[in-house]
Amino acid sequence: MINSKFLFALRMIAGIILLQTLYYKFTGAEESIWIFEQLGVEPWGRIGSGVAELICAILIIMPQTTWLGALGALGIMSGAVLSHLFILGIEVKGDGGLLFALALVVMFCSAILLWHDRNKLLTFISRK
Repeated sequence: MINSKFLFALRMIAGIILLQTLYYKFTGAEESIWIFEQLGVEPWGRIGSGVAELICAILIIMPQTTWLGALGALGIMSGAVLSHLFILGIEVKGDGGLLFALALVVMFCSAILLWHDRNKLLTFISRK
């Protein structure tokens, strides 16, 4: 069993990272607009991913729904990492790879949280 303080830290790290990036998406920061223009989905991709990240952050922070938020965040961050690897590059507009690293951190935290709550996920999947 994983220590509850460690799980709390993972939930807070993933949730805070997801929440702090919303400012840039929702205010239309230059870097955020550039990223989604490169992906060909500006502005709806930027706003939509922001809404999805907000929902995932809230779900991750709440212990009873952590598994669901972690599953969503894992999917969203997988898309972000793949976008960095194949379209954007690791470094975006001189950020030194910070956005890429943050996506990896959220993926790592989400993967551990989802693994820890895998029984909740399996119960949800096996419902008829």
